[in-house]
Amino acid sequence: MRRMSTVSSLRNEQGRQKFSDRETDELTQQVKPVGEVQSAEPFPARDNGKSDERVWEAVFSRENMQTALKRVESNKGAAGMDGMKVTDLRGYLKAHWLEMRAVLESGKYQPSPVRRVEIPKSDGGVRQLGIPTVIDRLIQQAIAQVLTPMFEEVFSPHSYGFRPGRSAHQAIEQSQEYIREGYDWVVDIDLEKFFDRVNHDMLMARVARVVKDKRVLKLIRAYLESGVMVNGVVMDTEEGTPQGGPLSPLLSNIMLNDLDRELEGRGHKFVRYADDCNIYVKTERAGERVLKSVKQYLEKKLKLKVNPKKSKVERATRAKFLGFSFWKRKGEVYVRLANRTKERFAEKIRRLTKRTRSGKMEDIVSEVNRYTRGWIGYFRLATTPSVYQGLDEWIRRRLRQMQWKRWKRGTTRYRELVKLGVPRERAALGAGGTSPWRMSHSPIIHEALNNAYWRSTGLESITERYNQLRYSH
Repeated sequence: MRRMSTVSSLRNEQGRQKFSDRETDELTQQVKPVGEVQSAEPFPARDNGKSDERVWEAVFSRENMQTALKRVESNKGAAGMDGMKVTDLRGYLKAHWLEMRAVLESGKYQPSPVRRVEIPKSDGGVRQLGIPTVIDRLIQQAIAQVLTPMFEEVFSPHSYGFRPGRSAHQAIEQSQEYIREGYDWVVDIDLEKFFDRVNHDMLMARVARVVKDKRVLKLIRAYLESGVMVNGVVMDTEEGTPQGGPLSPLLSNIMLNDLDRELEGRGHKFVRYADDCNIYVKTERAGERVLKSVKQYLEKKLKLKVNPKKSKVERATRAKFLGFSFWKRKGEVYVRLANRTKERFAEKIRRLTKRTRSGKMEDIVSEVNRYTRGWIGYFRLATTPSVYQGLDEWIRRRLRQMQWKRWKRGTTRYRELVKLGVPRERAALGAGGTSPWRMSHSPIIHEALNNAYWRSTGLESITERYNQLRYSH
């Protein structure tokens, strides 16, 4: 059985030491935005190793810990294996931070195992996420904030995932440019269970290329080896870096930076977003050669497994990348929604607008708005306004179906239709319909529950939001 984590031990101890008023004020005061952490003192820009021994101090500086606390609180998230909620974190720190800091300084801190959960993937499989305790999320966040600017100096410009100032949209736009230049074939590299199979020794060797502070290295390794809890049973982790912790994205980029540099050295046109890497070439034959050689490099040099079923060479206009795909017309390259993206959108809307669902229509509309607002915020890059118009129409039809179902009886339907301005004769005809889905498309229901009606409920238009975002950038 694994020994109890340091935090769990602290939570069970009696005679707990309290924060001083000064320490409490310093930790809980308003902090700078996370994006400004790169300039946080006392950690300056790297200077050829002169500041190596100051990394630990930078991680646990008051300013950096304040920023980390604010970020963990804003991200919210589920509780880890100890059950502590994010809302409990600030109060716990007020009571125990001095004790925790002493244990950290002694080098005896033991992170808690992560709680493993499974998230369904779009391809029918599952993605395993590890949920650290909120205390460990805080410490990981503090480490990530200091290490990120250090590694930004060595990361490749072809890497776009989980990096400050970089985004999936930039990755798509770069891919679009490669296709425009005539690189019509793409080598899609899929790493099989990347986060579960990263070799700890190889990863730590790459972290140590930049980070020389042994205390920080020891703490990072402790997180890699903290174990996972599955169905109440804690198991050791001899490889992998669990998805879900604040450190995981940075560690994945560190591990795959060697791949980036290898591809750069070979002169390839490529885009990488986390473990999703697309290499653009001009012919299918060239693509097959590249796939074979890159697979060999990943498996022999980095000890990573390439998924042979999902890694492939295909036309760039048939490939999907980060939820998008591409199409050509008259020499120009355009971005559109991948088919699976549209399917996942429909699945979500169907769940939100299930006709047997209870609750106020205003609340359901509000949920739909929250989802579509975030969705179009990401997918606004696709130049397919007609698709968005179709989605708007389909959502309104889904809602009309719900409303018709709720009216239940013919007399209720008649009364509600008249109330909404439908002439009595037409209302009488419409009230007799039986199929909610068929009636949702009828002219009479369209007349009553028209676009103006749904606007009055607060329903937002995807098309209008798309136009606002598209032309305001």
